[in-house]
Amino acid sequence: MTTFPTERAVRTTPEGLLWEPSARWVRGRRGEVTVVDSRHPVLVWEPGVPVPLYAFPREEVREDLLRPAKNPATGTHTGSRIFYDLELDGELQENAAWTFPASDLAGHIAFEWFGRVGRGLDHWYEEEEEIFIHPRDPHKRVDAIASGRHVRVEIDGTLVADTVRPVLLFETGLPTRFYIPREDVRLELLVPTDHHTGCPYKGTADYWSWRGGAAVPANIVWTYPDPLPAVGAVKDLLAFYNEAVDITVDGEGMERPVTPFTRALAEQTRP
Repeated sequence: MTTFPTERAVRTTPEGLLWEPSARWVRGRRGEVTVVDSRHPVLVWEPGVPVPLYAFPREEVREDLLRPAKNPATGTHTGSRIFYDLELDGELQENAAWTFPASDLAGHIAFEWFGRVGRGLDHWYEEEEEIFIHPRDPHKRVDAIASGRHVRVEIDGTLVADTVRPVLLFETGLPTRFYIPREDVRLELLVPTDHHTGCPYKGTADYWSWRGGAAVPANIVWTYPDPLPAVGAVKDLLAFYNEAVDITVDGEGMERPVTPFTRALAEQTRP
C-alpha cells in the first residue's frame, strides 16, 4: 500500500530533483481516453528546467496501456532509465511516460505533454479546468495591472508604439511585459503571422512580425485575443519582446534583458 505524502513542502533528491505534493485533482487524457486520474499528484522540477511537470502514483495510472519502450529516450529526463510507450487503439506513442530514479519518487510515473513536446497525453485538467503546455507552478505569480506609465517602443530606431495607458504584466522570473492598446501602436509597420503559442497562465497568443528591413526576429509582437480570466486585462493588447526592441518607460531607457527567450529570438532573426 502506497503512503501518499501530505506535507506541503518542497524537497530535494540526491539527483537534484525538486518535488512537492499537490492537492489538486489532475487528469490526463489521450483523445477521449483517461490515462491518468490522480488526487495525489506530485510536482517535479528537473535541474535547469524552469517549469514543473507532474508525476503520479502507479495506482492512479492506466498501466495496462503502457508498454516497455522499444527505443528508450535515455538522457531526456534526470537520471531516468525506465521509459514506456503508450499503446491506445492500435497507435503507439513512443516514450510517453517514464519513472525517475529518485527513491523519493518510487512508485510514481511521469508523462509527456503533447502540447509541449509533440508526444504524450494531449488533454490535461486540474479540477474542472483544462490546462495547457505544462502544469502551473504554485510558486509563480502572474499579475496584469493597469498603469499610467509613459511607454515608448522603438524597432531599429523607428517609433512603433507610444502610450500612457499600458497594462503591465509581472511574471515571476521574467521581465515586466508592457501590453499596449492597439490604438497606440503603428499597426501599419507590423504584419500578422500564422504563429501561435500557448501559455498555462495566459492562454493562446497570436503574433505579428516587423515589416521593416532590419535584422529583427520574426514574431516579435503578440496578443491574447481570449486570455485566461486571471489576466483578462491584457485582452487584445499588444506586447513586444523586451529582448529585441528598445523600450523607454517614463523617459528612462530599459536595458534589453537576457531571458530563456533570448537565444530563440536570435535564431529567428531574419535579414
